[in-house]
Amino acid sequence: MKRIVLALLALCAGAAFAQATPVGLWRNIDDKTGEAKAEIRIVDNAGVLSGRIEKRLAKGTKPDAVCEECKDERKGQPILGLEIVRGAKKAEGKDAWEGGKILDPENGREYGLRLTPVDGGQKLDVRGSFGPFWRTQTWVRVQ
Repeated sequence: MKRIVLALLALCAGAAFAQATPVGLWRNIDDKTGEAKAEIRIVDNAGVLSGRIEKRLAKGTKPDAVCEECKDERKGQPILGLEIVRGAKKAEGKDAWEGGKILDPENGREYGLRLTPVDGGQKLDVRGSFGPFWRTQTWVRVQ
């Protein structure tokens, strides 16, 4: 009986730890309207995170919209499926991932990135920075 209880505890602890990362599906919320804008899936590729827009949720969005303001190879690419998170890595000694970039497809600008799981991994603080200026959004875990 003890072994079963210990195995269940280890399994639960492993699941909780897995959720305390940015990896997963997230819903971002518009700062101005408070409405859900999109779902972004963040994946880990050998310790480097990337994220793509998997679903657009905002009212009035065109399903075939492209990133007209992007300045790199993403210019003209469909917003649905667009990679907006690139290059974040686990910060040494911190519960945060940083060093990457996040793209705002509405204006084509890239910002320095810091991802910090909060509330046991159920929310994600996404901080974009440009020089001394920064803004943080809180994304909500979908999966």
